[in-house]
Amino acid sequence: MRNGFIHAVLLLTTAPGTVAPSYAQPYPAKPVRIVVGFTPGGVADAVARQLSRKLGEPLGQQVVVEYRGGASGAIANEMVARLPPDGYTLLIIGASAAALPALRSNMPYDLERDFSAISLVANAPFVLVVHPSVPARNAADLIALAKARPGKVSFGTVGTGSTPHLMAELFKLMARIDIVHIPYKGGAENAVANASGQVEMSFLSVPSLQPLLANGRVRPLAISSAKRAPFLPALPTLAESALPGYDFANWNGVVGPAGLPRDIVTRLNALIVKAGEAADVKESFSVQGLVPLTSTPEQFAAFIRNEVAKSAQLIKRVGIKAE
Repeated sequence: MRNGFIHAVLLLTTAPGTVAPSYAQPYPAKPVRIVVGFTPGGVADAVARQLSRKLGEPLGQQVVVEYRGGASGAIANEMVARLPPDGYTLLIIGASAAALPALRSNMPYDLERDFSAISLVANAPFVLVVHPSVPARNAADLIALAKARPGKVSFGTVGTGSTPHLMAELFKLMARIDIVHIPYKGGAENAVANASGQVEMSFLSVPSLQPLLANGRVRPLAISSAKRAPFLPALPTLAESALPGYDFANWNGVVGPAGLPRDIVTRLNALIVKAGEAADVKESFSVQGLVPLTSTPEQFAAFIRNEVAKSAQLIKRVGIKAE
């Protein structure tokens, strides 16, 4: 009798159409990490830190930032591309990631194929600056000076193929001027070189620029984005002051490995968008020279495709080769 009862229960619980209880833990069941492909202190780091702070509580898990610097972010990108799409490892990517496919042959991953776009997070416009000895008070003056002295005006960057380098090359191309590239090893070194007069001009990030503005060691001329920056509202854009249509900023967004489940993408996107709207995040971003810029996953995927194509076109046209 007892065996017959057990058999009947088993038949009921396994019969077609019945739903067996699920013991799978809901996402996330363990800490989530956000990988940054650069050393601490940069724009990607600032974005990752704010997200780790704002996402932890609603997810109910610790969100940690992990640094895997090297090869302009390619080391971190490859690592994340090869991981399972379970939502436990996310990646911050930016404008440099879009440029890498055109700069390096045989990339071990494909930016469009091997990642799941989640959301844009922020834009980081750069500032065109000159050494105080340069007789230019605005971008139009600088272009006129460069045209009068072809091959004599130099610009510093953080390396060949870097975002500031591409900004300067686009400036050079649109202004039809001949200026000389001097690459440095990092943002701080480039800023010091500009402040000491080793180079006449640079596109500097706001964190690199701020210490130099207080004592007048560089002169800001224009902002690189299409719109004026809220943290420097009096500074005109390059587009309005000299080069209509100029628009270049170091955007940053979040992706995961390709195949990330839709429910995880949707949840993370909603939390990132909410974080971007928070007053404390906006305030912190402003100090770092960042402007919140969120999107849907579909918008971000289309944005990545467009940025890869734009970077490839510019790199091919000006003939940049990776070092």
